[in-house]
Amino acid sequence: MIGSRKERNGRRFAFLLVGLGLILFGCFIRVVDPYPVRMSRLIYFDVLQRLSPRDYDPQIPVRVVDIDEESLSTWGQWPWPRTLLAEMVERLGELGAAAIAFDMLFVEQDRYSPARLVRDPALAGVLKIDRAAGEMDNDVAFGAMIAQWPVILGAAARLTPGDRPVLPKAGIIEIGETPGQGLISVPYWTPPAIPLDRDAAGIGGVNVSPLGGTNVVRRVPVLWGGPDGILPGLGIEALRVAMGETVILAEGARDESGIVLGVEVGGFRLPTTENGEIWVRYRRDVPDAYLSANDIMLGTDNADLRAQIEGRIVLVGTSAAGLFDMRQTALGESVPGVSIHAQVIEQVLMGEMLSRSDVTAALELLAFVVLGLVVTAVMSSLGAVASFLAGGLAAAVVIVISWLAFQNQLVLFDVTFPLMGGMANFGLLAGYLFISTEREKRVIRQVFSHYVAPEILEEMEATGHQLQLGGETQEITVMFSDIRGFTPLSESVSATELVTLLNALFSEIGDRILQERGTIDKFIGDAVMAFWNAPLPVQDHPLRAARAALLMRQALVAFNASEVMRARAPLALATGCASGRACVGNIGSRRRFNYTVIGDVVNVAARIEQTCRHVDYDILLSRSVYDVVQHDLAMLEAGFVDLKGKSDLEPVFVLVGDRAAINQDAFRGLEQVHTKLIGAIRSRKPFEHIQKLCADCIAMGMRVEPGLEGFYRALPGRAADFRSEVRSGQVLFSHHSPDMSGPRQH
Repeated sequence: MIGSRKERNGRRFAFLLVGLGLILFGCFIRVVDPYPVRMSRLIYFDVLQRLSPRDYDPQIPVRVVDIDEESLSTWGQWPWPRTLLAEMVERLGELGAAAIAFDMLFVEQDRYSPARLVRDPALAGVLKIDRAAGEMDNDVAFGAMIAQWPVILGAAARLTPGDRPVLPKAGIIEIGETPGQGLISVPYWTPPAIPLDRDAAGIGGVNVSPLGGTNVVRRVPVLWGGPDGILPGLGIEALRVAMGETVILAEGARDESGIVLGVEVGGFRLPTTENGEIWVRYRRDVPDAYLSANDIMLGTDNADLRAQIEGRIVLVGTSAAGLFDMRQTALGESVPGVSIHAQVIEQVLMGEMLSRSDVTAALELLAFVVLGLVVTAVMSSLGAVASFLAGGLAAAVVIVISWLAFQNQLVLFDVTFPLMGGMANFGLLAGYLFISTEREKRVIRQVFSHYVAPEILEEMEATGHQLQLGGETQEITVMFSDIRGFTPLSESVSATELVTLLNALFSEIGDRILQERGTIDKFIGDAVMAFWNAPLPVQDHPLRAARAALLMRQALVAFNASEVMRARAPLALATGCASGRACVGNIGSRRRFNYTVIGDVVNVAARIEQTCRHVDYDILLSRSVYDVVQHDLAMLEAGFVDLKGKSDLEPVFVLVGDRAAINQDAFRGLEQVHTKLIGAIRSRKPFEHIQKLCADCIAMGMRVEPGLEGFYRALPGRAADFRSEVRSGQVLFSHHSPDMSGPRQH
């Protein structure tokens, strides 16, 4: 015993060392943060947003003017002449826009300018323009218009150098150890054309993700690093201009350079990643956030349009398919890029900004360590099942914490690495535990697989139940079920088809028996034998057997309507159930044996099943089953029947339905008339009166269970089954009665 205790302690110590090693390896993986770990984290954050997206508030002063298909159809293909855009700016300014931001580039000079057209050699001698018109420059006109209003133009990142620098209009103040060094860097910018860059009130980067970033836009840089200094993103620049601010603050760490903690503009503080990105708190893309550019250009001044523009930040962009400005959001939607800029401004104004700090990442790593320790400690002491439950509970706590942090604090707390790491630890440790115990299980399985069905064996292994070899006497319920109409079917199909059909039917029937925790003893040709309460104890086994019979009836209806039985006569089942004491155990030779039941109750169940043809009903129960389930199932008395090999008559009962059928008014009425019918038979009422009651029962029974029709049609010919009496072990029959007229039917 001392040696075995030392061996167990040694195995447990080795187990703990393996668990700690796995935890340390997981911590290393999280610090390295490979691509699969990063992507699983981002996908989980997408799931959080999809479960609880931000609500759209129409009162937030942000609108998108959309150059949509309707606008292009009305005003011509893109790009429009700058004079047309000048009219749009003028209209928006007159309607009271607080800021007008263009999510588009004006890199080249307007090709529609008369000053350029007259200098085009291809048009020389074709166009005749007077000198005054020839000196008109659309870019100058557009620049003069945007100079009158708070207009923000965009610059885009590119890989090749340009001929002019892009200088921000905003003053950038860095607080801390040069946070600008950690910003996402852009190699070069595409500047607005001259003189637009000079006349605009602000210039912002139109990119919503770094060059070469993922297709899904989850984070948007609010400040960019570039060759000419720090440039704000389009959304934050539009917010600055609308608020009349001149500077943007970039807050960095005090003791470490190149770390951005947040960005502040006009009293709004934006928590950012260490490289100046903001997590976008998405809402669903709604039509109310958009105004068609066509409505603006038509020039209709009405109160509704002014209410949509006045005092609001207006971003001009496009959703037209041919202009290729669609982006994928964390909600799985494709939206115009300008919508993402608008949503950044919205969440800043609403104060609904997502955050994720180094502290959050450290807590995630701590959650992984705790989960690993829980799994390792519990499994080493109590086994894999207890470890799975404890780990599952700990994982549920982590998930709840993550959800509450997101819902209440808008904190992005990742659970994927703690959960996947914990599951990996559990799987590896469970594998180690499995290998150490599998040899013993193989021995047990080899012994019991000779006589125990696989599903029973699995449960016995799980519960530690052991069979008593040789057999034991106990109370059981036995069922026999036989296919009626099998002989004609076997004559009409080939042997191969017959086997296929039988397998399909037995699969349906067997599933219903197993559903009610029965044990299938054997298949005997076109019949099946099953029993309950062995080898595992089953509470209410007579009720479960009866319910299984009802489920088999339902399964047979579906089977007869299936493709397998197409163009074939429907099959029927005859099922008999009886309860009683029997010997349960191993029956057979030393080399070949079977786990089965032996006893009188088996014979009773088999004979009751054979009596179904005489009674003309599909499910019959013995008195022993009836006494247990009479308050739970709908049943009717079916008389006393003569069972082959039995000296006494056996009372049987037809099973009509489940508990729901008992409470039906139709069944209660049928039960009352059935009682009158049985009383009339036993008191030898005239045959016409009995037939009248049978007809009433048939009419009422069809509303309860259609199979009762055959039962009641056969019942007048079975009058002797209800007049028999059992006294002192002798059976007294009254087969011939002067009150009965008409032939006896079977």
